Amino acid sequence: MGERQGWNRSARRRRPLRAGVLVGGLGVGLCLVGVAGVAVWNAQVVLQANGPVRETADTFLRQVAAGETGPAYGKLCREARGKWSEVGFGSWVRTPPQVSGYEIVDVSVATRGGRPRGTVTVRLTRDGGGSEERQLPVVQEDGEWRICGDPF
Repeated sequence: MGERQGWNRSARRRRPLRAGVLVGGLGVGLCLVGVAGVAVWNAQVVLQANGPVRETADTFLRQVAAGETGPAYGKLCREARGKWSEVGFGSWVRTPPQVSGYEIVDVSVATRGGRPRGTVTVRLTRDGGGSEERQLPVVQEDGEWRICGDPF
């Protein structure tokens, strides 16, 4: 009976540091999930747009090479149609040396300002056999892909 018992603290220990680290870790985890979701969405937009961008450029260039300037003019974006009238575009396309063939070299799609934009690199063949490489800008407008800018 002569032994003394040591003082024991029976109260619950608080661990504010662990709780803070846990809450902070959960917050960082949620942010990473959000960033990953946005990245996946952007990747889907870009990958799904690659085919339609190529198809738009292919149709436009096929029409230009065939001399079908009316339908080709319809593939231009509002900005490009604002620069040229349909008659002016047709005259410009028919100015020698005319495009007689083409080859699509590369298609790239990226998002800028949350909007997908495409660039199609083409090798144009002109009357007389000369060829040159050009960048064809393609934008989405009213749910359709359209050629925008100076393609020649």
